[in-house]
Formats: sequence, structure tokens, C-alpha cells
Amino acid sequence: MYKTLNLDTWIRKDHFNFFKQLEEPFFGVTVPIDCTISFKKSKKEKQSFFLSYLHKALAAVNSVECFRYRISGDDILVYDQIDASATIGRADGTFGFSYIKFHPNFQEFNLIAKKEIERVQNNNGLEVAVAGDHVIHFSALPWLDFTSFSHARSFTFEDSSPKISVGKMTESNGKKSFSVSIHAHHGLVDGFHVGQFVEKFQELMNA
Repeated sequence: MYKTLNLDTWIRKDHFNFFKQLEEPFFGVTVPIDCTISFKKSKKEKQSFFLSYLHKALAAVNSVECFRYRISGDDILVYDQIDASATIGRADGTFGFSYIKFHPNFQEFNLIAKKEIERVQNNNGLEVAVAGDHVIHFSALPWLDFTSFSHARSFTFEDSSPKISVGKMTESNGKKSFSVSIHAHHGLVDGFHVGQFVEKFQELMNA
């Protein structure tokens, strides 16, 4: 479900009108996230660490309103909930796009996600259109400790979904961390809002 944002009363109307004209309206940052506590908890409870941090990332996304904004023609839609279109690896080295519905309760989310992951791993192809735009595009690159990131994108169709990528977990002085890349449409999201997402994500990773 969604509602339409009233652009006439929106404080960022001018910002939106400026950035939506650009050929490349997305901007991105890469930040380190401490995952010491979250990783330890996942291992202790024998849970998937990937699903644990994906759930926390979705919870953080849903807590920041503008991360739930999507452009539709001349309108901005405000979704009640954002889910995940996550890349899922297969044994043959390929991957497919999944649609993983968010649930605030991790146990419920875990069941939903595992079922979807199994479906993708047992199929071929990408299934590009499976998710719609009420998602974040999410990927994990556990082989790479990256410090910057870019995405393959087409400028011929409308895209305003944030893109979040997680890198290889490393350890230093007893602390585990990974890099997280966040790309967002600047007509909808500013650095201030990305900061809110990062702060909430780190808070949940530390919980």
C-alpha cells in the first residue's frame, strides 16, 4: 500500500525538481559497519548472518521515511513498507534476483526469506521484473573488502529504488566489520537521510 506525497507542501520540492532532471540523479557513499555483536549472536543462535543483517538493513530502511519514497511519473509514492530484491548466489556461480518480503519479526522474516532463497537457487535466470519498485536492491559481495562501489544502471527507464551492498567481513583488534555501500536518488534522499539510515542500521547491529 502507498499514498501520494503532496509535492506542494513538501519542503524538498525544489530539491526534487532539480535532481530529477539529471542524467545520473543517484549518489552513493561507502561506510564501515561494526558487525562484531551481530555476527557473534548469529553464530550462537545458529542463524544465517546474511539474513540477520538483511533484516536489520530492511528495518533501518523502513524507519527512514524518504527511503520509502518512489518516483512514479510526476508523483512521489510513499510506501507503507519496503521489501528486498536481493541477489542470491547459486552453486553454478550464477545468481538470481529474489523478492523477500519484510516482516518486523525476525523469525517470520527468516521463514519467508529461506523459502524465497530456495526457490531462486532451484531456478535459472534473473527474474528481473519479479519485485516491482517497493524494494531496496540488495547485494552481498563476501569476497571483496571494497572501499567504493558503482552500479550497472539504465537511464531509459524510471528507477528510484535505493541500492545497498555489503562487502567482505574483516577483523582488526578483535572487532569485526564490513563495508556497506548505499546509493540513493538525490531527488528523494540527501546525505542527512543516509546518515539516519546508517545510524539506525548500526544501532540494530549492536542490539
